[in-house]
Amino acid sequence: MTEKPEISFEFFPPKTAQGVTNLNQVLGELDVVSPSFYSVTFGAGGSTREGTLGAVISIIDAGGNAAPHISCVGASKKNVLEMLGEYEAMGVKRLVALRGDRPSGMVELGDFAHANELVEFIRAETGEQFLIAVAAYPEYHPESANPQADLMNFKRKVDAGADMALTQYFFNADAYFALLDSAQRIGVEVPIMPGIMPITNFVQLARFSDICGAEIPRWLRGRLEQYQDDIDSLLSFGADVITTLCDCLLEGGAPGIHFYTLNKSKPTLDICQRLELA
Repeated sequence: MTEKPEISFEFFPPKTAQGVTNLNQVLGELDVVSPSFYSVTFGAGGSTREGTLGAVISIIDAGGNAAPHISCVGASKKNVLEMLGEYEAMGVKRLVALRGDRPSGMVELGDFAHANELVEFIRAETGEQFLIAVAAYPEYHPESANPQADLMNFKRKVDAGADMALTQYFFNADAYFALLDSAQRIGVEVPIMPGIMPITNFVQLARFSDICGAEIPRWLRGRLEQYQDDIDSLLSFGADVITTLCDCLLEGGAPGIHFYTLNKSKPTLDICQRLELA
């Protein structure tokens, strides 16, 4: 690596006063990495709107660059315009535009069926005011018919005006590099930042992975099952695995790493220090 890779962190909006305090502490601890931005998730239909706004304010107050998520599910053009105005007034320069997952039982889809429609709307209304990131899937979205259909959906988002992509987390570096090759073949040239989740809890990780379609390789699942009742060994082994993965990605030309922190600093910070990024 000839220059420092771009590092970013993702948070979810805290639901309690203690959660807000913890987030502020985590922000301070991760600041030693000098991340390019901190992204903040957004609940479908605006269910976490106030929490997302609060987290964005905390990030800005701490001197960081916030990249709030905006999701399609249940969103109206009017509500999106209101959020864009709020973020512009706050000095936000980045957004993450997603379709989002529809909560069980939710019928109202909103004004946007797909993320490319949301990206196109944001561009039409705000021009180049925001740098827009979208999602990409090394192992393709679980609702896609096949990898090619998912790839073309990604291209539609880029063609609509996306500046970069953040991937779903994964554990197979080859899947990421295959995505890069496939995207380049169809003319996608935006940076694709690999998304990485530190390993801290096997049961939680397995549940997340089953929902989002992220494959845990058989060898890795077996070792994690072996360590699930020994938290120290699991954390140490998990840090080894993720550090090796990140090193492979960066050496292979990835522009940086986007960490899914789960609002914790130590697991992510340990990996950044191992990679000499802190």
